[in-house]
Amino acid sequence: MKMTRKTRAWSLLASTALMGLFAVPAFGQEALIPAAPTGQSDVIQSITVLGTQRLEGDTVRSYVRLRPGQVWTQASADQALKDLYATELFADVSIINTSGAVAIQVKENPVVNRIVLEGNKRIKNDKISPEIKLAPRQIFSRSKVRADVARIIELYKRQGRFAALVEPKLVQLDQNRVDVVFEITEGPKSKVRQINIIGNEKFSDGKLRGEMLTKQARLTSFFSSGTSYDPDRLAFDQQKLRQFYLANGYADFRVVSAVAELTPDKEDFIITYVVEEGQRYKLGEVKIDSQIRDFKAEAFEGRLAVKSGDWFDGKKVEDTVESLSETAGLFGYAFAEVNPQYNRNKENLTMSITFSVAETPRVFVERIDVNGNTLTQDKVIRREFRLNEGDAFNSFQVRRSSDRIKSLGYFQEDLEIEQSQGSGSDRIVLTTNIEEKPNGELSLSAGFSSIENFIFQGSIRQANFRGKGQELRTSVSWSRFSKSAEIGFTEPYLFDRSISLSGDIFRRDLNSFNFIGSERNTTFEQVTTGFQVRAGVPVNEFLFFQARYSFNFDDVTLDETQFFSDLGNGLECDPLLAGRFLCDAIGKRTTSSVGYTLLYDTRDSRIRPTRGHSVSLSQDFAGVGGSVRYLRTVLNANKFWRVANSGFIFSVSGEGGYIVPLQNRGSEADGVDDVRLTDRFLLGEPQIRGFDIRGVGPRVQRVFYGAPTVENGAVINNLILERDRIQDDAIGGRAYYLGRAELEIPLGAGAKELGLRPSIFLDVGAVFNVVTPRLNIDVPQLSVALPATDTSPAVAGGQPLFYVVNPDGTINPSLSTDSLNGTRTPALQFTERFFGDSISPRLSVGFGVNWRSPFGPFRIDIARALLKQPGDDTKLITFNVGTQF
Repeated sequence: MKMTRKTRAWSLLASTALMGLFAVPAFGQEALIPAAPTGQSDVIQSITVLGTQRLEGDTVRSYVRLRPGQVWTQASADQALKDLYATELFADVSIINTSGAVAIQVKENPVVNRIVLEGNKRIKNDKISPEIKLAPRQIFSRSKVRADVARIIELYKRQGRFAALVEPKLVQLDQNRVDVVFEITEGPKSKVRQINIIGNEKFSDGKLRGEMLTKQARLTSFFSSGTSYDPDRLAFDQQKLRQFYLANGYADFRVVSAVAELTPDKEDFIITYVVEEGQRYKLGEVKIDSQIRDFKAEAFEGRLAVKSGDWFDGKKVEDTVESLSETAGLFGYAFAEVNPQYNRNKENLTMSITFSVAETPRVFVERIDVNGNTLTQDKVIRREFRLNEGDAFNSFQVRRSSDRIKSLGYFQEDLEIEQSQGSGSDRIVLTTNIEEKPNGELSLSAGFSSIENFIFQGSIRQANFRGKGQELRTSVSWSRFSKSAEIGFTEPYLFDRSISLSGDIFRRDLNSFNFIGSERNTTFEQVTTGFQVRAGVPVNEFLFFQARYSFNFDDVTLDETQFFSDLGNGLECDPLLAGRFLCDAIGKRTTSSVGYTLLYDTRDSRIRPTRGHSVSLSQDFAGVGGSVRYLRTVLNANKFWRVANSGFIFSVSGEGGYIVPLQNRGSEADGVDDVRLTDRFLLGEPQIRGFDIRGVGPRVQRVFYGAPTVENGAVINNLILERDRIQDDAIGGRAYYLGRAELEIPLGAGAKELGLRPSIFLDVGAVFNVVTPRLNIDVPQLSVALPATDTSPAVAGGQPLFYVVNPDGTINPSLSTDSLNGTRTPALQFTERFFGDSISPRLSVGFGVNWRSPFGPFRIDIARALLKQPGDDTKLITFNVGTQF
């Protein structure tokens, strides 16, 4: 008697919409097992396995319940077939019983050689492959392929592609091996064609749609990711609707149903919400019921964000619960439970709230755990904690500890200190899970700046040197107008005490320049070599004091071939060529100064603050030896806010400074300022955007004369007033002020991962108060000195020239008198003008973007100057690539 179960031929060519093709035929439908003929033995004598390639016969026999000596029945043979197919090792199985000799004929499933994906463009292989459980060298089975197809389809659905199809195919190979090919038809991304809202009367459809993350697909929403259908987003939008109505006083609001229907072409969805708005409630009695002894309800009821008579606001209620929990934490009650109890009066539409603060024991810190730090020593993290083991719990000190650890810059930005109950109800364990960032930086970069043109920078910096929190740094930079080399070291906790010590040795070569139009021309060169040593101690948690000593040697020079002449005493700086203010700046000098900074800082991060403020006062006294004497004072303050938990960060900052000279360098009547040009304040890009570098404040302009004209018989000298033909030199001032307001705009997760941080800003400032320099006014053209052998009586070297009008109307400079009317009109070369010494504010507004690009930091600003003074240089667009900003 032969009993078989033939499998249905599997082409693997059908669409996944017909996945039933992969099902194993039910027993009794395709090949029924007939009853044994009369007279044939019903006892199994032997069991033989045929057709195996990789499996042993004993292994196959172990999968079935048939045993020699058992009675052969149709039910036992049927169960044997089911057991063998259940192993998913066989493509076909048949069982033959010949007078008690049972033969099991099997055809093994092939082995998977490789998995191939075809047609996937929107989702790459590295995203799909983890979803496929079938792998090379595994036994092939239909059920595994069905499951893999379903997972791939689900992956595309999560991407909003509900029309995606996956067609599995087999490629037969020798040795019973196969390649499994998943042919993917991705289809278009399913958009949300329309959002319908039924039942809303108080708010328009447009207003409610604006509260949702899901958006309708429109031409104006081309760049929005919210137009794709996402079931999870649909559930979140229902919550957003409820939050919106609760925030506006509709406490009974509910979403009756939310249905998403796929259009027949499977390209779009139509979403329909059915809502019940209910009545709007005002707040009735608002009180606190505290069971904690130290937490006096009457002391806090007047400070609650929710007030009796206001419209009910669910968001404010949540904020109040959080605020009361934090307040209880300040008294040491870490696990205080604050539960708002509502009493709804539907007759007068009021909602009374009692904030119940349950009794709980005061909590003490049992243990502080630090996990995840492989390089950083424990003490570097623990010394930033404002709580010690055994101290009473304080929620403010926990948050402050978190802010201080994040400000180190060694770890992840979203670091939090977790709180869990300790060995008792009055014990708490504080756990900090650290994810260390790479703190060593080796960078070689090149870039282009609108200020410096080509820039090269190389630096080595170890911010967490040897895991002790120390910083070792060295850097070299080179550009057209500046070169520098610096090495420095910082020890933040000297001898494990709260004393910071740092020092730097540096050399800086600066080429100052002026503008003639868009062309920059080097004026003076300043080479500074020196060092600085700093020591600081915290006065309290937020107040920090730092003292410093600096020594600089400056050598300021001018190009002798360009700015020097023989004025009778050999080569000297020629005021006609360089300007008197530049001639006054040259020379060698030493500056030996002591100074201090007093800093009050409550910001949550020194690297990228989002809340808090800081105020600093700095003073430096130059005159401890050296040849330069002055007192410089700078005051700086800033404040940061998070705008209503929206991701926006608003900041304002202001600073100002003044230099008091402590030496007499000459007479102010001669245009000599007691503060040297190289020690004054300068202002412009990048401090105040919308203006060029050093584009604000006192400056000397050299304006040249062009071709003369004749008016009413007289020769007129004409100035060339085009901006690109004027030579412009900023000379700075003794005083300055600068203010800034900026709003950082949050972007989506994708843009945030790219490091994009756009902002809009307003800058205001001025630099002023300098002695008016002596100017070269109406400098005449001079005759050319001739050799001694030249006997021409008409020209003598170096004498002023005068314009002569020839009979034909042409004009030429000469030593002669004007032949038309006998007048002597000087032939002028240039004149100098002084501008910008004004306290009046310069104001600019604009927007910019920071981008942490793969080739280095990038910053671009577009700003327009709204307020300026005569002589100021404005600039619309500025950018930097390859330098820090």
